[in-house]
Amino acid sequence: MDGGNEISSGPRLVDGGEWAGWRTWSGLDPFEDQSGPFYFREDDAGVVTTAFRAETKHMNGGGFMHGGCMMTFADFSLFAIAWKELADSRAVTVSLNGEFVGPARPGDLVTATGEVVRAGGSLLFVRGLISTGGSPMLNFSGVVKKIRSR
Repeated sequence: MDGGNEISSGPRLVDGGEWAGWRTWSGLDPFEDQSGPFYFREDDAGVVTTAFRAETKHMNGGGFMHGGCMMTFADFSLFAIAWKELADSRAVTVSLNGEFVGPARPGDLVTATGEVVRAGGSLLFVRGLISTGGSPMLNFSGVVKKIRSR
């Protein structure tokens, strides 16, 4: 969702296949569309989980998930975790930090959960953890800024 795309156009609910019941913003961010597809859902307690299925296109030369893919997914996850706070807003990522702690391989289900640490007037502070099979892959934090429409 980086780059000022409209969150207000709302995520699309997937109605079939492996991702039935999940949401996505496909069609709004060409880079994320090419990199993913990425999905998210919110449980009854309000906890957001993001996910995607690791494919060969997500791997580096060593056969493990490329760090750039993990960071792209972390960026998507910032916006998904904060999707309610960002309703009817345009927003951009102003900071994204991450520590790589583990790998993923083709076929793995990669997930992330996190929280909005603070939501101020225009800045949201978010942190999360990307994992696969219960093993951590990337600890991340970031700042998202709401921006005015032109």
